[in-house]
Amino acid sequence: MVIIVLTLHNNDCVMELDKMDENDWKYHGEGNKSLVVSHSQHSRVLRLLKYPAENAEHAHQTTEQAFRHIQNIVDFNKNIMKQLLGEKYVHHGEAVKLPLDFVRQLSLKVQQERPESRCDKVMDTFSGCAVCLPNLTQISTCHNNEHRPPLCIEIKPKCGFLPFSRHVSKEVKHKVCRFCMHQHFKLANGKWKTMSRYCPLDLFSGNKQRMYIAIKHLLEEPQNNLRIFKKGELIYGCKDDMDLNELVQHLKPYFPTNGLINGHQSSKAVLNELIQVITSALLSSWDSGRIGEPRKGQPTEGRAHCEASILHRDMLRNGNHYPPKDCVLSKIRQAQMLDSLDIEGLYPLYKRVEQYLEEFPKERNRLQIDGPYNENFLEKVKNCPSEDDGSIEYAVGKVHQYRVAMTAKDCSVMITLAPSGEEELPEPNMEIQPSKPRFTYSVSILDLDPKPYENIPHQYKLDLKIVNYYLRSIQSKQEPPKPSLYLERDHDDCTLVFHSV
Repeated sequence: MVIIVLTLHNNDCVMELDKMDENDWKYHGEGNKSLVVSHSQHSRVLRLLKYPAENAEHAHQTTEQAFRHIQNIVDFNKNIMKQLLGEKYVHHGEAVKLPLDFVRQLSLKVQQERPESRCDKVMDTFSGCAVCLPNLTQISTCHNNEHRPPLCIEIKPKCGFLPFSRHVSKEVKHKVCRFCMHQHFKLANGKWKTMSRYCPLDLFSGNKQRMYIAIKHLLEEPQNNLRIFKKGELIYGCKDDMDLNELVQHLKPYFPTNGLINGHQSSKAVLNELIQVITSALLSSWDSGRIGEPRKGQPTEGRAHCEASILHRDMLRNGNHYPPKDCVLSKIRQAQMLDSLDIEGLYPLYKRVEQYLEEFPKERNRLQIDGPYNENFLEKVKNCPSEDDGSIEYAVGKVHQYRVAMTAKDCSVMITLAPSGEEELPEPNMEIQPSKPRFTYSVSILDLDPKPYENIPHQYKLDLKIVNYYLRSIQSKQEPPKPSLYLERDHDDCTLVFHSV
C-alpha cells in the first residue's frame, strides 16, 4: 500500500492512494487554470490543472513534465511568495500523484456542478498530478458549531496602486486604475452583464470609509472578486442565482440585531456588520493580533485615489490614508509594486531578453526563465539594480519582478471567521464589547501561481486594448449610480477576538 502523509493546517492528513474514493470529494470552485475539490470529512483540498478541451490530451507530453509543473507552483509559493508576503499568510501545499482512475471518476462527478462559463476547459485526467492544500474555509482549532459553522470570505482585491512609471504613455493610467478601466472592456465583450463599482484603490486605502464602500460594492456585484462560504459550501458569489436576501438569511445567526428580525432594517444591519468584520480582519496585524491604525501621509509613489471611484472627490478633500504596514493589504501591495516600470516599460526589456536567448539559448537555464524557483531566483527579484545599465541581468531581474508583481495582483485573500463561544475568553489586553459578535479569525493569501514568461506580449497588447477602449467609452454618458437598498453606515463596530491560526 502506498501512503502519502501530509502535515496540513496543523493536522496530520493521510491519503491512502489505493483507497481514494471520488465520492469523498466535492466540487469547491475553479479559476482560469485550475479546479479545486474539497474532502467531505477532512480539512483539505486538491487543486488540479485544467486545459482547453480541444487540446487536453496534448497539453503536456509526460507525467513527469506535469509533475514538474505542479512542483514549480509549490516551489514558487514556498520559496518566493511566502518569503515576500509572510509565512503566516501563505500555505504552499505539496505536490502529489493521484491514481488515474480516481481522477477520471472525480472529473465525471464534478462536471455537472461546474459553471457553464468555465466548461470551455477540462480537468487534467491524464497525469494524475495535483496540489494538496489545507481547506482554508475552515478553522480547525475551533469547535464546530452546527448553528453557526465557520464563515469564509474570499476576496480577489486586484491591483492596489496606480502606475507611477515614467514609461506610461497615456495620462489616464496615472488617474484611473486598471480594474475600473477593465470593467468597460469586459462589459463590451460580454464577460459581465453589469459593471462593478468596486475600486481596488478604495480597499487598499486603509481609510475605513473607503474600505466600507469597496466591500459594499463587492457585495452588490461580486463578479469573480468575492465569494462567501459557510461550512465550506458556497453561499454567495458570481452565479446568476445568488441573492443578497438569501445571503442575509445565512448571516443572521452570526449578527443578531435588536428587534425587527424580519425587517428591512435588520437586513441592512446584518450586511453592515459583515463589512465591519471584513474590514477589521484586513487591517489586523497577524503578529500582534490587533487592528492596526491607518497611516496618514503622502504616497511614496503615485496617487492614492482613482478618478473612476465614486469617492474620488471626497477623498481629495480628506487626504490620503494607508493601511498598517504589517496587515495583509500592505503585504500584497508591496509585492505588487515590484512592477515599477509598468508593462509599457517592461516590454522592451522582455524583447531584450528574447533577443539574447535567440543568440544564447543555453543561457535560459542560468537566467532561470522557467525556474527553478529557489533562493537564487528570489535574490534576482530582491537585488535587481534600480537603474538600467544595459545588461541582460538587469532585464531579467525586471522581468522576474514583473512576474512576481502580476501574481500578487491576481491573488486572493481568504478570511475565515468562527464565532467565539462563551468559553473562549479573549486576551486580557483586548477590549471586548459583550453586546457585539466576537470571532476567531484567520487570514490567508492564495492563488499565487507563477505567471508565464511567455504571457508578457499578451499583457502588453491587452493593456493597450483596455486603455484605448476606456478612453473611447468615457466619451459617452455614464449610467448614474444605483441606489443601495441595504447598506448604510449607521451602526457600531463588531469586535474580533484575535487568535492566530
